Parts: sequence; structure tokens; C-alpha cells
Amino acid sequence: MVTAGGAADSPGLAELLADHRPQGPTETADHERVRHLTGAADAWDRGTPLHFTASALIVHPPTRRVLLRWHVRQRAWLQVGGHGDPGEILPLDIALREGLEETGLTDLAPWPDAALVHLAVVPVPASPVEPAHEHADLRFLLATGTPERARPENPAAPLEWLTIAEARQRTTEENLRETLDRAGRLLDAPA
Repeated sequence: MVTAGGAADSPGLAELLADHRPQGPTETADHERVRHLTGAADAWDRGTPLHFTASALIVHPPTRRVLLRWHVRQRAWLQVGGHGDPGEILPLDIALREGLEETGLTDLAPWPDAALVHLAVVPVPASPVEPAHEHADLRFLLATGTPERARPENPAAPLEWLTIAEARQRTTEENLRETLDRAGRLLDAPA
């Protein structure tokens, strides 16, 4: 099992995007828009107007539930994830680290495999410390076998286990609803 400490054979950015098959016109346009960034030295630099982030929808396959986190800045229920730390360049490793930091779950593993599930370019509003910008968010599914061990990173970022339908109602983000739909199809697939 690959754990939140690091993914075995985690693909790099260019390989991940080359292997990914976008679904629908929005993701196809986003995919074409960000492919040129894969070779850029600042592809993960949060100081650029468009940069990569990595996130994950955490799933518990036996109960078909997903974990959402309240994001104070975005004022929305979202998946876990964020920016790469200095020197980090492997998207799945970033998603695993963020998942561990934001949930405390130590058994996170790519599910059903390490493939990119969804690419979404999302706007981020300006804050007192940075201008408005966009994230090219690389989304994975990570599974846990110990959902009861999930703990929020801090009191302002509660976590909730929800069914796909409940999560769709809870979020206000249409791009996350698409990620949830994709996760739902995989959770419904015969084993």
C-alpha cells in the first residue's frame, strides 16, 4: 500500500497530463490551457497568475462516503489539497501530503489507482496578501480504511463524511460536483 508518506512511482506533471483524458468541453479547454506550463520552472509558483495545485477527494469505499473540509478563505466545503511546498514537483505526493496534514489520516492511498481523476482551472479571489489568480488543480482520489481517525487540522477547518449526494448538496462549486460525480461512478463500479 502506498501511504501518505509518499507514492511509489508517482508520475511527474508532464506524464500525468499526457496520460489524462479530459472529459467534456470545460476540462478539455483547461487541459489545453495548462499543458504549456508543464515545462515551466514556475509551474507550481504561487506568485504566478496561473499555477498548479494538487488536491484529493478522500473516499471510504466500503461506505461510499467522501470527506469534505471547510475552507475558510474560499468560504466553501471542498476537497483537501493545496500548493506544493518548495522543491515539491510530484502532484500525487503533494495531494498525499496535503491529505495527511488536513485530516491526520496516515493510511491514505491512491484509489482505485494513481491516475488523475479531474483537472479543473479554478479562480481564487484576491486576499489582503495576494491578488486574484487561478489554480490549475490536479485532483486525485485517495482512500482510507480508518475514516473514524480523521481529525481537522484546526478548529476553523472542520471535516465531514458525506454520501456523494450529500456532498453535492453541501458544496457550492460546480467543478467539485463534477469531481464528486466521477468519484461516484468509480465507487459504483463492480469490484
